[in-house]
Amino acid sequence: MLAPLPPCALEIRGLVKRFERPAVDGLDLAVRAGEFYALLGPNGAGKTTTLRMIAGLTRPDAGAIHVAGIDALADPVAAKRVMAWISDEPMIYDKLTPREYLEFVAGLWGVEPALAEMRAQELLDWLDLAAHADERCEGFSKDMRQKVALAGALVHEPQVIILDEPLTGLDAGSARQVKNVLRERVRAGGAIISWKSPNAWPTASASLRTAGSSPRARSRSCTARRGRMADDAGAAGGGVATLEDAFLALVAAPAAA
Repeated sequence: MLAPLPPCALEIRGLVKRFERPAVDGLDLAVRAGEFYALLGPNGAGKTTTLRMIAGLTRPDAGAIHVAGIDALADPVAAKRVMAWISDEPMIYDKLTPREYLEFVAGLWGVEPALAEMRAQELLDWLDLAAHADERCEGFSKDMRQKVALAGALVHEPQVIILDEPLTGLDAGSARQVKNVLRERVRAGGAIISWKSPNAWPTASASLRTAGSSPRARSRSCTARRGRMADDAGAAGGGVATLEDAFLALVAAPAAA
């Protein structure tokens, strides 16, 4: 007997957003707990618009978004409590130390102080920030600032994590630390949704394989084209060598038909 599928961490039905032309046109998408889902596509394919709507930053013209079973359009605050957005440009407070920043963010989410302190210390250790936990962020490198931003996004233990190419500009060591933390979130049953432009596909491929290395995790990708989603590329390694291969195969399919 097949094991039951994990519950949906993110479910989208009939999502539509128009500007001068349709940016997202009737999108249906389901991402389950314990999945790393990569959304690929060329510039202008609707990737950013889609994830901005998921995060509550842009209001759709039509459709439904459910995050961990919460209607994100009817109750956006509740949906945001179980989500995290990690940008490629770290947005932190320079005059705070990493420890103070994590305490501040945890307080915004209503995390109990003792629990917040424990989670903060765990994240500081995981991301190799403990030695700098009491230094102001204003003198930090891009690597360190990105890791502080990641810790702030994870301190309330979100169920759905949205990535905006968070490895951009990181050195190999820092990128590995970030991927290790994200892999642990997937293993714990979290869902990660990442979108990638063409120049980030090598990083996307590596991130997807890393996340999918756990027997409890599953990695999938899908390609955006003209505001719609092409066929799901399935689990990493399922007939394609990299996510770039998956993208090219999916885009080429209509032309060959």
